[in-house]
Amino acid sequence: MSHINEILDFNRQFVENKEYEPYLTGKFPDKRIVVITCMDTRLVELLPKAMNFKNGDVKVIKNAGAIISQPFGSVMRSVLVAIYELNADEVFVVGHLDCGMAALNADHMINKMKERGIPETVLSTLENSGIKLTKWLRGFSDIKEGIIHTVGVINKHPLLPTNTPVHGMIIDPETGSLELVIDGYDHLG
Repeated sequence: MSHINEILDFNRQFVENKEYEPYLTGKFPDKRIVVITCMDTRLVELLPKAMNFKNGDVKVIKNAGAIISQPFGSVMRSVLVAIYELNADEVFVVGHLDCGMAALNADHMINKMKERGIPETVLSTLENSGIKLTKWLRGFSDIKEGIIHTVGVINKHPLLPTNTPVHGMIIDPETGSLELVIDGYDHLG
């Protein structure tokens, strides 16, 4: 089912009626914060409300599970851009209860890829090239451990300014209740 025409029709009205005006802001985050969180649909509006953020307050980076798996991948690059180019000076890693990454089964996902037309030859070529799909598609067993891991990746990054607090939190995707896992100020030298 295509939503493209519905989106474009809505957008024309949105622009014509100047409905964008309440969202006008600058590119620099007013609260000087970068948030790494999960792409879970339940957090789209809940997380900013639960953390008292409005449009323009923070830079938000979303991915599956709020996990940084590669210290030199695109998520960490985005964190560094937010810090060095957009004046953020504090990092929040916010995972959530009932995260799909906790239940992610790599073999099941690979089977779904095959069902949707990815040839076995592509999968075997990737494996033979050193890309271990079962490792790459692996989730985590405990959300708290996932947050601690990601905060550790950020804190150990050689390009992170040493005075940058990196916090870890868990949000309840039903109530918005926040649990502090790591207070980044406790880890500053």
